[in-house]
Order: sequence, then structure tokens, then C-alpha cells
Amino acid sequence: MSTSSKPTQLPSGSPTSSHASALRPPKSNLSRQHQSRRQLYATRNRSLLMYTSAVVVLAVGVTYAAVPLYRMFCAATGFAGTPTVMNTASGRFEPSRLVPVDGARRIRVHFNADRSEALPWKFVPQQKFVDVLPGESSLAFYRAKNESKGDVIGIATYNVTPDRIAPYFSKVECFCFEEQKLLAGEEVDMPLLFFIDKDMLDDPSCRNIDDIVLSYTFFRARRNAHGHLEPDAADAVVQKSLGFDGYEHSPVRNTDISKTA
Repeated sequence: MSTSSKPTQLPSGSPTSSHASALRPPKSNLSRQHQSRRQLYATRNRSLLMYTSAVVVLAVGVTYAAVPLYRMFCAATGFAGTPTVMNTASGRFEPSRLVPVDGARRIRVHFNADRSEALPWKFVPQQKFVDVLPGESSLAFYRAKNESKGDVIGIATYNVTPDRIAPYFSKVECFCFEEQKLLAGEEVDMPLLFFIDKDMLDDPSCRNIDDIVLSYTFFRARRNAHGHLEPDAADAVVQKSLGFDGYEHSPVRNTDISKTA
């Protein structure tokens, strides 16, 4: 006679059943754990998004500011033949430094004027050259006339050769510091106050310099994509007028030069 065995069911109140129930975590605890993980992942994602956005904004800002910063650097250091632009807080304006050096040879500064074909102006220097001593301030003039029947805004670029004298060629006041607006038929004299820093006498590369050429090029102004005025000309032409054409890493404008604003 065969007997069938049936699984033994433990009563719910038995010790073994209570132990098994204790091993299973309550559903409320599992829910809180999942919620904590979701909050942790959400916080990490937000932090990653913020860091990524900051990097993108920084990259865009650096790209936008690259050319102005590069030109400010050139104006401050004289790199690429860019004359140094001075301000009243600079130590170079101390009275003891703005005194001609006795016994030094005079340096002849030649003035050159060019303009873009798109600019209907006449632009010429009022003097061909001046002879100055290191440390001596000098005043020169250019003359510009708007020969068109409409008002025109112009922007001047500049450079000095030989470029090794640029760190010592300092402009105190210049019409090139900002755009110039001439009414139809208007003619104006544009002053330039400059000096050659006497520190050039201590620079071996400048000891044999007798002649300097200061060149200005006027362009018709236009507004770029950021609303700023800039020369209305091909980038290669502008870079050449600044003296950057011979340098491998010359700055490039981040605007479409084939379009006018």
C-alpha cells in the first residue's frame, strides 16, 4: 500500500516562517531606496549639465574675445609692429621719462596714409616726416576729407616699421583710438601725439635704427554680427594693414567678411 507525501505547511505563527519573513526587506524600504537612487542620479545629471554648459559658454566667450584680446596684447607689447598705446596711469608718462635724451641721435619718423577703395575720402599726412629724440614728445597731423554726398564713418588701422621699434613707439593721443564720422563734404585735421621711449637706447636690436615709418589705413566702417564697428574689407586686407600678414598665427575675425551688417 503506497502512501503519498505532501509538503508540510508550516503554520504562519511558527518560528521558521517568522525568520523567512524577517529576511525579506519591507516594500516601503525598497521604495525609499529606489527613490534615493533616482535623486542621486538626478543630482549627478544636473551637475554634469551645469559643468558642460559652463564649458560651452566659456569656449564661446573665448572665441568671441580672441581677436580683441590679441589686438590689445599687440597694442600693449608692440608685437607685430603695433605701436604701444599708452594711458595716463602708465609710468611712461612720468616727467623724468618725457625728457629728450641729450647727445642721442635724432630718429626720422615718416608718415604714410592709405585708404580703402570703398571709402570715398581723401586722406593724407600734413607732413612727410619729423625728426625726434628718444623721450621727446611730438605732434603730427593727418587730414581727411569726405568727398561723397553722404555721411560716412571710417575706422583707421595702424602699424610701425621696423617692427622691433614698436614696443618703444608710444601714442598718447590718436584719431585711430575710435571711429571717425565725417559729414558730406567735411574736412578735418586729425592730431597724433606720440613719443619714442628712451629705453630703446638700451635695446641692442634698436641701436642702428635711424628711420621709422608710421602707416595708417582708413576703411569704411560696418557693424558685425555683434553690433560692433569694424573695417568693411576682406580680412586679409585688414591684417596686412595691421602688419599681421607676415605672421603665421595672425588673428582672424569670426564674422562672414562677404556680407555687410
